[in-house]
Amino acid sequence: MLLATQLERVFILKDKGHDIILTDPEPRWSIEAVLNFYANRYPILTTAKISAPVIRDDAVEYKFESVMGTKG
Repeated sequence: MLLATQLERVFILKDKGHDIILTDPEPRWSIEAVLNFYANRYPILTTAKISAPVIRDDAVEYKFESVMGTKG
């Protein structure tokens, strides 16, 4: 018998060379809503982009990557 489960979402913010693991505040929210939720605590997220999801260790990882200080 096959069993389908929903993978946990994990959000990663790279700040000053360190990875900050952010938990999923609400699984029903879109990725953009989660980004906006955490932007209140981490202002650098107001200009961040979201990377493509990667499945690792039974979780879906999304990286919030800052575009501050980059040209182009």
